[in-house]
Amino acid sequence: MPTPYAGYEHTVQRIARGRYMSLTTFRKDGRAVATPVGCLVAGQTLYVLTPPEAGKVKRIRNNSRVTIAPCTMHGTLPPHAPIAQATARLLEAEQTRHVQDLMARRFAVFRLLRLTDRLLRRRRPLLAIAVTV
Repeated sequence: MPTPYAGYEHTVQRIARGRYMSLTTFRKDGRAVATPVGCLVAGQTLYVLTPPEAGKVKRIRNNSRVTIAPCTMHGTLPPHAPIAQATARLLEAEQTRHVQDLMARRFAVFRLLRLTDRLLRRRRPLLAIAVTV
């Protein structure tokens, strides 16, 4: 069972050891929507890349309050996973490019995806989200 609203340092450390976090955003009516996302931790900020038309982007525009927890790539929270309240903000294009470069350094799969997109001459618009606890 998840540990509700644990200390943020512990939550960020657990997320940093893995590759995925559960990012819970909130609809206008208050219902929570948890989404597993690949993330990168830099200091006390977590970064996520997502398509600009994703539902989480719309929900963050309406309400920047989120919760975060470590999870698997399928969104399963480990037993006693710490959960922390956080604030999300959408980043500008220049900041998004910087986050993409950071992701490419950290994840081989992201580098492969970028290379494939270049070879296929495909543009994949992405938007960066910064999450601070």
